[in-house]
Amino acid sequence: MGFGAKYDDDFYAWTQEQASRLREAAASGANLPLDWENLAEEIESVGKSDFRGLAKHLGRVIEHLLKLEFSPAEPPRSGWRRSVRNARDELDLILKDSPSLKARLGDAVEWAWRKGLGEATDGLEADGLTERDLPADCPYTADQLLDPGWWPANRHELD
Repeated sequence: MGFGAKYDDDFYAWTQEQASRLREAAASGANLPLDWENLAEEIESVGKSDFRGLAKHLGRVIEHLLKLEFSPAEPPRSGWRRSVRNARDELDLILKDSPSLKARLGDAVEWAWRKGLGEATDGLEADGLTERDLPADCPYTADQLLDPGWWPANRHELD
């Protein structure tokens, strides 16, 4: 019997598949003294933590890209660029371990946009900016968020 997703090739897909197989084994009446449903839930939750990490790091990238783009600070703060680089490195590791999560990037960006916008708004208040000064929808594509060489132009340097 072959296994679908391989543990070392796509951890997220493996966890979801293994949880499904545990539930199938429980439904088939397997006579082993195991807590099938809770085992399945625990394995699923380990995979879901990769998704949460993906969304969290995307939120950090969005927060600091917004600050780099919209802050009138002279010059935009280097700590924001460093934070974006670090978060992009983490995203790269997560997506290498669990490439099937790329199919869920849209969901992750949707959540990350709300989180990143809120954090950016809080941080930009010191510069006199409010949420009304920022885009209503995420102006960045998933490819831009993940691209280590992509940076938005600062809107105040364009004036």
